[in-house]
Amino acid sequence: MERVLEGKTAIITGANQGLGFEIAKKYVEAGASVAICARNEKLLKKAQGLLRPMAHANQRIIARDTDVSKIGDVKKLVDFVRRELGHIDILVNNAGVYGPKGVIEDVDWREWARAIDINLYGSILMCRAVLPTFKARKGGKIIQLSGGGATGPLPRLSAYAVSKAAIVRFVETLAEEVRNDGIDVNAIAPGPFESQMTRWLLDNFQKQIEADCPLGRIGSPPDMAGVAIYLASRAGAYVNGVVIPVDGGISIT
Repeated sequence: MERVLEGKTAIITGANQGLGFEIAKKYVEAGASVAICARNEKLLKKAQGLLRPMAHANQRIIARDTDVSKIGDVKKLVDFVRRELGHIDILVNNAGVYGPKGVIEDVDWREWARAIDINLYGSILMCRAVLPTFKARKGGKIIQLSGGGATGPLPRLSAYAVSKAAIVRFVETLAEEVRNDGIDVNAIAPGPFESQMTRWLLDNFQKQIEADCPLGRIGSPPDMAGVAIYLASRAGAYVNGVVIPVDGGISIT
């Protein structure tokens, strides 16, 4: 891969497995130093160990266990990254959960609210934490992972749908707030793709999804990660305040 992120530093949340790890991998291959975080420290250390051999001598791979829904954890993470890497150029808000599955009157309310805490508040807290640094440097990239919940109703996954729809409006609003600060804010809306998080969805609906998709298949983490590279690089410098669907055309059929 061309090293289009040479010299850049990125924080990637929820990066101990799945899509977050794939984005971290592609960023390392593109030349960036990366700070990965997630709640599961064991998986996080494993991911860090897999990424380090891919890095060149001038790149660093650091990791810190973090719950993005906790303001104290977020502050400690950003302070840690600034101390270890010197600066921050890119934030990828990938951490997220499906939340409880079922009709709204039956699901566990604490689990429902917890999904909002992680998917919505966690992303906002991360943005709040890096914005002073970005503004001081007069530049930065914020890349938000949205999801199918932002493009249409998702019965029995209401917490996920609500949080992802809300975060899209936040992305659009934040892009306007920082339009004169050299900061680009965009979102990626993945369609169904193979991951541990989406296993339940694919186990139940994969044939239907493939039939509805113009490309006739589900996506893969590299499909999404390629767009995350584009938005973080100079190639995406004229893109701001938008949601890019990466779903094989499902959202427009």
